[in-house]
Amino acid sequence: MTKKRVAVLISGRGSNMAALVWMADAEPDFPAEIVLVLSNKPDAKGLDFARKSGIPTVVVPSKAYGKDRAAFDAAMQAELEKAGVEIVCLAGFMRLLTPEFCEKWAGRMVNIHPALLPSFKGLDTHARALAEGVKFHGCTTHFVTPGMDEGPIILQAAVPVLDDDTEETLAERVLAEEHRIYPETIRLLASGRLVVEGRRVRVKSAG
Repeated sequence: MTKKRVAVLISGRGSNMAALVWMADAEPDFPAEIVLVLSNKPDAKGLDFARKSGIPTVVVPSKAYGKDRAAFDAAMQAELEKAGVEIVCLAGFMRLLTPEFCEKWAGRMVNIHPALLPSFKGLDTHARALAEGVKFHGCTTHFVTPGMDEGPIILQAAVPVLDDDTEETLAERVLAEEHRIYPETIRLLASGRLVVEGRRVRVKSAG
């Protein structure tokens, strides 16, 4: 089986990147392999995990490019091409990507967001969910488009919001679901089982 070559883009601890690495290592028939971890921050903790796991890493420091998003994205693209990447996974990557970059990776770039989209796009999702008094919260994987957290939804998982929840306790339960649905998303994408029909994503049966 030829495995799809995946790059994971991170800005921090990269816990979802670690979940992808663990899944790829644990299951010999997992249809993807992590061939690159790229960060826009040289001190991202996830880089250490990747290196210890034997995964090539590269830093494209966003600070060096200032407000020139196109130049930053071009530098990333060069690294992705050098590594022969076929699928890009955003895992806590705190940069807005240019429309041109999104177009190059259309249908091959996914993100995970700690909320049940289309609710609570952007940052501070757990605090906002608690403030709004919602009874269910969760996480979403979606294809990446130029609009922030606006791409077609692939998978979602919900957790109940408990009366005594804090941001931390809610985030912990949501994160456990993130670690479950992100590897499954990559499995489906790498297996060619995702079909985008307008705003909807359909999962084809295996085989």
